[in-house]
Amino acid sequence: MAAIWAGIDAGKAHYHCIAIDESGRRLLSRRVADDEPELLELLADILALGDEATRGIALADGGAALAIALLVNRDQPVHYISGRAIHRASESYRGEGKTDAKDAAVIADQVRVRRDLHPLRAGDDTVIDLKILTGSRMDLVADRTRTVNRLRAQFTGISPGLERALDLTNTGPLHLLTGYQTPAATRRIGVKRLETWLRSRHVVRPDRLAETAVQAAERQHTSLPGEKLAGNLRRPQRYNRRRQRVFDTSALFSNRHCEESRRFYDRKRAEGKRHTQAVLALARRRVNVLRALLRDGRRYEPAPPARAAAQEGTRHAARGQLA
Repeated sequence: MAAIWAGIDAGKAHYHCIAIDESGRRLLSRRVADDEPELLELLADILALGDEATRGIALADGGAALAIALLVNRDQPVHYISGRAIHRASESYRGEGKTDAKDAAVIADQVRVRRDLHPLRAGDDTVIDLKILTGSRMDLVADRTRTVNRLRAQFTGISPGLERALDLTNTGPLHLLTGYQTPAATRRIGVKRLETWLRSRHVVRPDRLAETAVQAAERQHTSLPGEKLAGNLRRPQRYNRRRQRVFDTSALFSNRHCEESRRFYDRKRAEGKRHTQAVLALARRRVNVLRALLRDGRRYEPAPPARAAAQEGTRHAARGQLA
């Protein structure tokens, strides 16, 4: 039995393998799934074709990771050939277009005639982990860059001066844009109040940022088309429907069993609201109360602490007058 050469083209879910002899004649052509039993069967059939088998593959990791691991773990040499090299070489082979079978045939023939291809070896776990982390970081950096570029392009259509003055790669200007996106809004709040607003959000050097933003806003008094829609960055696009149902149901039952909730409901009805509108208003009221409790870290009381203290003081004063 003579030597053979096998080319493996890796796709998203399948591999295509073609094996040839020393004259270039095809001995095997098969498409298999990216599945270990099917790959093991394919590797066994390749070994059965000749005494010496040399394999080539166009990927060094990623989609070809399983096939490479199976080959390397069984001491079956596999050589790497780059996709660019395959693309250049395919121009000299018959057949139009790009198919998995043609690429596999090109890989097999290139492995047969070339002597400069390097064999793939088992990778060090630390190196592989670093490669994964590095790739993940590159993806995050690319995503951040795209987001900042889109924000800059949109912001330029609202206020070119503010876009030039603010460095949107820093957190301070991004905090600023969550509340004030237009020159008019920035002018209205003014330097002092904007500084206070930024300071409450722990922005570094809020005085300098507030002064820079207001100065840039003072140089544009023209409202640009689309400003209202493009500046509306705080409107939620989605909400939790299950959570909404919880508060709606809670408001409905509290209206029947809680005197405070019933008084609130009756007040809304007296204002001319329908039953459904009054219940929704009560649900929003309960959300506001819950948010305040979480913010202040205290338990619910029928009367807030300040009101309870005022009522207690009124009772004491009334007792003193009676005495």
